Amino acid sequence: MIEANTRIDGTFPTPIPGLHLTRYSSRTQTGHGVQCPTLAIVAQGSKQIMLGDEAFTYAPGHCLVVSLDLPVSARVTAASKAKPFLGMSLDLDVKQIPSLRSSGKIQRATKPDRGVFLSRVTPELLDPVLRLLRLLGKPEDSAVLAPLLQREILYRLWRGEQGEQLERMAQSDGNASGVVKAVVWLKENFDKPFSIKLIAQEANMSPSGLHHHFKTLTNRTPLQYQKHLRLQEARRLMLTDAMDASAVAYHVGYASRSQFTREYGRLFGASPLRDVEQAR
Repeated sequence: MIEANTRIDGTFPTPIPGLHLTRYSSRTQTGHGVQCPTLAIVAQGSKQIMLGDEAFTYAPGHCLVVSLDLPVSARVTAASKAKPFLGMSLDLDVKQIPSLRSSGKIQRATKPDRGVFLSRVTPELLDPVLRLLRLLGKPEDSAVLAPLLQREILYRLWRGEQGEQLERMAQSDGNASGVVKAVVWLKENFDKPFSIKLIAQEANMSPSGLHHHFKTLTNRTPLQYQKHLRLQEARRLMLTDAMDASAVAYHVGYASRSQFTREYGRLFGASPLRDVEQAR
């Protein structure tokens, strides 16, 4: 179904909101971006997500789940013209999880430390995913059935071996909730200076507690997280709005172009000018 709906290489949105399909006929270079809460499944080939210096590689039989907004890098690691990489991703609304709770305690595997984790694709999860894909090209059915299937998929993830991670993201209190609040603040204020004390107040946590739990979930400190947001926004502005490096550096919050250029090169492997030229 994925191959039938993807004729050329790339990642494409579908008529079903939140559902994207991906096809690549060769391995790809590393791309960078901020990943929202997502379920990603590979039908053919393999893909690797990097969260800081930690790698998550998944292939058929396993899925990748991102439980909060995270700056990541990604690349397709196995693909060919004969057997192209084929995958799908679905945005997850973890705020719906409280409404999915039922009575009785669910046995879980050891909860993961990160906001990204790998899990098995069970028959119970695969069934609604396939039914959702079958709705492509059926707008009269997908308008009604797609939201129901997306909710069922979220339910199956929550009932699964790593569902406690999603549960923690949806809680209105607790350490994970505090980290989510800090992430929201950083996304909305990435171009502004901040102190860990200020964000801790926003998250209703102690500075040391926020720093520890933020690093645990995101594999970055709040300052490193902000830096990635700034650099990725700078790259987007240079590519889409043709802003030069000096203007974009100050626009995203840097006080020094030289510092911006150094940190940009460390993340993207080239100077701003060279990286943008290669990307174009």
